[in-house]
Amino acid sequence: MTIRCYGEGWRVMGRRTGRWRGRTVLAGAAALFTAVASAGQATAADAPPPYRFAAGAEQIEGATTSTDAVRLTPGTTYRGTLRDKGKLYYRLRLDAVSTAYVSVTAVPKAGTKAVYSDGIKVSMQDPDGHKCFSGDAGAARFGPTESPRPITAWASRRAGPGTYTCKSAGAYSVLVERIGGAGSSPDDWELELRYVSEPALKNAASTTAPEVWDSASPQAVDGPARIRRGGTSFNEARSLEQGVWKDGIRAGQTLFYRVPVDWGQQLYATAELGPASGDGFLGNALGLSLYNPVRAFVDDAGTGYDGKAKSATLEPLPPVAYENRYDVDDQVSGMRFAGWYYLAVHLGAEMAGKFGDGPFDLTLRVRVSGTAGAPAAYDGTAVPPDAFDVTAGDKAEASNGAAAAGGDGGPDGNTAMKAVAVGGIGAGTVLVLGLAVWTVVARRRAAAVGAALSGAGTPGGGGPGEGPVPVPHVEGPDARSREYGPPRAW
Repeated sequence: MTIRCYGEGWRVMGRRTGRWRGRTVLAGAAALFTAVASAGQATAADAPPPYRFAAGAEQIEGATTSTDAVRLTPGTTYRGTLRDKGKLYYRLRLDAVSTAYVSVTAVPKAGTKAVYSDGIKVSMQDPDGHKCFSGDAGAARFGPTESPRPITAWASRRAGPGTYTCKSAGAYSVLVERIGGAGSSPDDWELELRYVSEPALKNAASTTAPEVWDSASPQAVDGPARIRRGGTSFNEARSLEQGVWKDGIRAGQTLFYRVPVDWGQQLYATAELGPASGDGFLGNALGLSLYNPVRAFVDDAGTGYDGKAKSATLEPLPPVAYENRYDVDDQVSGMRFAGWYYLAVHLGAEMAGKFGDGPFDLTLRVRVSGTAGAPAAYDGTAVPPDAFDVTAGDKAEASNGAAAAGGDGGPDGNTAMKAVAVGGIGAGTVLVLGLAVWTVVARRRAAAVGAALSGAGTPGGGGPGEGPVPVPHVEGPDARSREYGPPRAW
């Protein structure tokens, strides 16, 4: 927060001692003002981290061999570190009917040099060493922007009808490995891991993905834009409902939002980058990625930038349906259950060299179409009832813009409010001090005038041979306050 003082300052007239005392008080006020302003600037300078990790995430050390791997617990979020060219193993204990999902988010340090092929790969193996099929979703790379940012990869074990591998119960291993090419930085990357278990259905369902659904692109959502500030991670993603949303994004930054999508509903999303002054062209500037409720990648879109307004739009996606998981297309199979779907918007770091650091105007257009249908009938209580559902509370959060309450307690909205409070208190303290100084000065001037009027030791008020001191012209009770009051800016 920056505090500015306006006005002409104070004129302190009187005896030399009075001036020095006034200056001493003013110096104290100025020193306090400087300290408060510095504290406010320091708070403002605390830039958000590249990624806000989950509050209470359990620290865990991955093993270099599968036999030494530490077991993960369903519903738990973990933190770890992945070294350059490193491989880490973790262990799962699975039954024969539940579906398991493990997502891994890698977070490079700010300033890390990344190349196109840098990223992470996640895979899962059954007790016999057979790899569980995950399609192309097992790898995540920085891609053409070559901009270091949080990237998320995932792997799963699908149980039940229609599966050909990884059917048995037992100890499964999860392998997280760093992939990349020459020229990238060898810095360690921080990891966030999450393991989610999905129970089987009560009754057998179709194992064929729907073949017919509305794949036409609807008209973009229009209307007045509302401001919603994105979070820095899945854990503090800002909730959105259908509508037009405004935000600001800086070069190299990734912002997260979340949208509740119920069974039978379709999600459409577009990210627009506003115009900016500058020169040049970037082939890959803005990226928009979609992740489902278990943080599994679904789809992405991107656009170049030349200083004119550009947009990135996700392809039409099918309505949420349990049977979508049987489709070989990741864009379709990812829309397999209801819940919070995450939008991650990234602006390439190279924007800074051609168009400045920003923030740049960001507009999100979100549409959720279709009537909510009947939820999937899960068997048992392996997950909370609303884990793969949309509740009335979820809809309320989307309406009021609540952030996911999973951040690690670092600088957030509460801290921002505290900063505002500190700044307000500081400014108020300076104001009160200023008024106190003005009061002291005014009283001393009044005393000086009173002494002059009383003659200062000689009849008639002046020195020997002098006449009375002229009485200042006063026009009403507030004249002295107007003449000697605080600066007008107050």
